[in-house]
Amino acid sequence: MNPFSSGTRLRDMIRAIRACKTAAEERAVVRKECAAIRSAISENDQDYRHRNIAKLMFIHMLGYPTHFGQMECLKLIAASGFPEKRIGYLGLMLLLDERQEVLMLVTNSLKQDLNHSNQYIVGLALCALGNICSAEMARDLAPEVERLLLTRDPNIKKKAALCSIRIIRKVPDLAENFLSPAASLLKEKHHGVLIAGVQLCTDLCKVSVDASNYLRKNCTEGLVRILRDVSNSPYAPEYDIAGITDPFLHIRLLRLMRMLGQGDSDTSEYINDILAQVASKTESNKNAGNAILYECVETIMGIEATSGLRVLAINILGRFLSNRDNNIRYVALNMLMKAVAVDSQAVQRHRTTILECVKLIDYLDVSDQDFKGDLTAKICLIVEKFSQEKKWYIDQMFKVLSLGGNFVKDDAWHALIVAISNAPDLQGYSVRSLYKAFQTSSEQLSLVRVTVWCIGEYGEMLVNNVGVLEVEEPMTVTESDAVDVLEACLTRYSSDIATRSMSLIALLKLSSRFPPTSERIKEIITVHKGSVALELQQRAIEFNSIIQRHQNIKSSLVERMPVLDESAYIGKRTSSSQANIVADKSSQPSSTATTLKFPNGVAKPPAAPLVDLLDLSADDTSVPSSTSNDFLHDLLGISLTNSPSSGIPPSGGTDILMDLLSIGTPVQNDTAPKAVSSNQGFAPTAKPVPTTIQVMDLLDGLPSNGSLPGSQTPVYPSITAFESSTLKIMFSFTKQPEKPHVTEIHATFVNLSSDAYTDFVFQAAVPKFVQLHLDPANSNQLPASGNGTITQTLTVTNSQHGQKALAMRVRMVYKVNSQEKSEQGQINNFPPGL
Repeated sequence: MNPFSSGTRLRDMIRAIRACKTAAEERAVVRKECAAIRSAISENDQDYRHRNIAKLMFIHMLGYPTHFGQMECLKLIAASGFPEKRIGYLGLMLLLDERQEVLMLVTNSLKQDLNHSNQYIVGLALCALGNICSAEMARDLAPEVERLLLTRDPNIKKKAALCSIRIIRKVPDLAENFLSPAASLLKEKHHGVLIAGVQLCTDLCKVSVDASNYLRKNCTEGLVRILRDVSNSPYAPEYDIAGITDPFLHIRLLRLMRMLGQGDSDTSEYINDILAQVASKTESNKNAGNAILYECVETIMGIEATSGLRVLAINILGRFLSNRDNNIRYVALNMLMKAVAVDSQAVQRHRTTILECVKLIDYLDVSDQDFKGDLTAKICLIVEKFSQEKKWYIDQMFKVLSLGGNFVKDDAWHALIVAISNAPDLQGYSVRSLYKAFQTSSEQLSLVRVTVWCIGEYGEMLVNNVGVLEVEEPMTVTESDAVDVLEACLTRYSSDIATRSMSLIALLKLSSRFPPTSERIKEIITVHKGSVALELQQRAIEFNSIIQRHQNIKSSLVERMPVLDESAYIGKRTSSSQANIVADKSSQPSSTATTLKFPNGVAKPPAAPLVDLLDLSADDTSVPSSTSNDFLHDLLGISLTNSPSSGIPPSGGTDILMDLLSIGTPVQNDTAPKAVSSNQGFAPTAKPVPTTIQVMDLLDGLPSNGSLPGSQTPVYPSITAFESSTLKIMFSFTKQPEKPHVTEIHATFVNLSSDAYTDFVFQAAVPKFVQLHLDPANSNQLPASGNGTITQTLTVTNSQHGQKALAMRVRMVYKVNSQEKSEQGQINNFPPGL
């Protein structure tokens, strides 16, 4: 027999495909088999039609197109025999879905089979309808399904109930037609029919308030009776699982009771007794029993239960926390989080057990690298939220920095510095603790930065043992030891400009507070006067000038920073929290970490599909999440994201201390192109463009020609940047007259579909000669049908303004009914002159 003919058996085709050694061989076999099936279809071969459809189903599962066989499924369904109908309906469910127009042709055959005298053919039709039913089919065939719910055959009833669930989900208006049949199913003895009936009632409650009221009035008593009978039933081998009779039916009943009792005190009171019985009698030594107990607890916490019943439920969760299975402990902790809002006193009884389960900081030491980013972010959030006193908060943050400092987000250790500056009684303790932690964990970047800052501010407390607490062990640190730490940071973190800049600032401060070390500090700073990093070179020259030429004012210049307003900082963090939801998952300790942060709320690790989309090179670096007016950057004296100077001239009343300690590039000619920052626009760091630089000593005076930026005036027409059948993006533009290379883009997002979008994230990439900054979006929820918009501001700096036009690739990620979707495109229609 020809191995590629319609008469080839299915098993022979499968054997031939599995024998292929390469994908090309497999494609060749599938291609020949599909050609043979097409020939058989064109010749109207009825003898092997069922075999051809079986082959097509296997080919479909391999991922090859099989649309040419859809009509053959309809022909098999129209046949009179059960074997042909079985293959036809199976092919219908696999090869078609509810969006196919050809599906409408099968409605008549389904109606005939639903009225067939053969129960097995009726079962086939119900099974197919329950899987691929569309709204139109639901309206046409609902009466037949409703009639089948009242038949005597339990298998038909069960399948009809499952089919009814699909129908009411597609057409909620039909729910009232199934209320009475659904209630009658709860009187059945067959467990399969009962489970299907209970699930049908649950779905009816979800789609209709009237259905909930009807079932609450007519079915509550029956549900309690069923649950009591199942709980007290003797051993039944056909339903027994781990010594428990039908735990699946238990769980379905408890879920339906929770829906009926929610917000209804009378129903809740009626089912309290049976819930207490189930919670007390169910054994917890098997997973089946634990599943029932968990569902029972969730039902108790979801209805208007008595306080005693809630205490019983929380005690069950307490037993779960003592279980060795981490999965059981996890679900117990999740449920306790909900229970705290309902009965916090009952939860307090299990406080010790809960704390034993959540030793997160200890777990941080042994956790996988992939999880440390999220774990440190959550630990920092918990520590900050639930700290009762500052010493406990500082101690816990020091532990996190020592174990996972490379994964701690900037705003977390910024907050720690603010807390230390506002705790004068703990400043000496903090700098000593950090000094000791540095000796063992100097590879943790965030710990190093906090240590450098504290030594620069409170170095004399470290050396003189100021503010020693009773819990501290005595230690001796010399002035030279403190300088050694800063010198080690300069050497070890040679590629991290931010950390080295902080170290230079700290050394300048110590040169005033530790006069014997002044000459050594001067030598260390002088070394960096020839640094290839312009930031360090400028800083070293200025600091060396202070040490040599301005001894009379040095002490006043490097005084301790004033205490920051902690409440203002917390308020600022809260207002910008949507821009910093997900922790930076970078595993690199330096500022060259390869995490892509998108400022409207989501930080994404670099993945191959995104790199392909945005056409990024392998050495791209991260986008800063902090804003240019972050006053903590002023506190630290540097721009922690290595971003270039904002270009705004200082005002005449600017404090000279802030001028001295602020980090930025030298004052440049405004007409010179700016170097592209490695932190924006996804481009590698570019060397400074040779230009005329106005070099000056910050202490000798300020430029006299500085002026404030002018007002922004829109001079370019708005454009439709992106439009699909579901989403539209519009751009409008404004510019500062004195900065033609800087453009502010106001993006407006409109949802054109009938479904609301949640977790909306906008991502963009630009060529390497363009610098991009995204402000947080005003929301991440996009209403349906254009009933609302999301707005977001983008700032682009074209370093080759007038030579190269702007271009941008965009990607939008959002969720529709909890399903993540994405769209992408390229924008090339920017107005000329941007």
